Amino acid sequence: MDTVLDVDALAHGLANLSMFPYFDIAHYIVSVMSLREQPGALEVSRLSPLACWFSSMLFCFGGAVLSGVMLAEPPVAPLSNGTGVLLATLIWYLVFYCPGDLLYCCTALLPLRLVLSGMKEVTRTWKVLGGVTQAHSKYKDSLLVMIAIGWARGAGGGLISNFEQLVRGVWRPETNELLKMTYPTKITLIGAVLFALQQTQYFPVQKHHLMLVYTVFLVANKSRMMLTGSSASPFAPIESVIYKTLFLGSPYAALTGGLQDSCMGHDASTSTSTSSTSTSSSKNRAAVKKRPAASSDQGKNGSLQTRDQNQDQDAGSNKKSD
Repeated sequence: MDTVLDVDALAHGLANLSMFPYFDIAHYIVSVMSLREQPGALEVSRLSPLACWFSSMLFCFGGAVLSGVMLAEPPVAPLSNGTGVLLATLIWYLVFYCPGDLLYCCTALLPLRLVLSGMKEVTRTWKVLGGVTQAHSKYKDSLLVMIAIGWARGAGGGLISNFEQLVRGVWRPETNELLKMTYPTKITLIGAVLFALQQTQYFPVQKHHLMLVYTVFLVANKSRMMLTGSSASPFAPIESVIYKTLFLGSPYAALTGGLQDSCMGHDASTSTSTSSTSTSSSKNRAAVKKRPAASSDQGKNGSLQTRDQNQDQDAGSNKKSD
């Protein structure tokens, strides 16, 4: 009984935890460090500090920007938080331009980065929940909208990665998150589904308990991935089973192949008949062209013979008159 009470108290304490300033600072540091580790990011920071700063803001506030666009709100609304933007800008400057590269070298150490990454995962829970709650206030009965906004709010930085790359002069469409979904995007989508179901009373669990379980899973799994150096998703076996069951379509492979062969045969016969028809029509046109030519030649010969006969008759009449 005491254990249950302790867990409930821990859940309430986590739900009432403030993200500003420590957790927000951790989120900004990890986000800007992720940008710096992108290929060519250091070169862009030397060539165009403005483009580098704008990319950093997209990494830090990409979720709020994307969710705002989806809800028909101004995409510059996140910039109205002057304190957050100033704090993110300070961290951006220190990560890229600190003398001796001191901040990046310190935060890149595994123990400190492990703590910062865990704190960033805590903020992910609040972002997903905030997006679901915001969508629920406007679209109370739309489960899909709540899932979409919660997903965009928690993983917006990854979902708009192609736009962020364009800011840095890079175009890599093969890195689209919808084509190759990374672990943060997948786990954010799962969290959005869970919180949306809880918000609409389809998932009978209290919100603070769900927040506790989801946050503990995020932090524990992120720590495991960093310590082991593995980027494999824990949902890979489930994804493989679902894909093989629903999306391979193996029972219809033979039928599909037969239909394709018949379609190919029909196309071939159609093309053959078309070519033969065109050949015969071309021959007919050639014959039609020759006929007028022959008739014109015959007409010319006939006129010449008639003229000769007339001349002979004229000559004979002249002789008779003479």
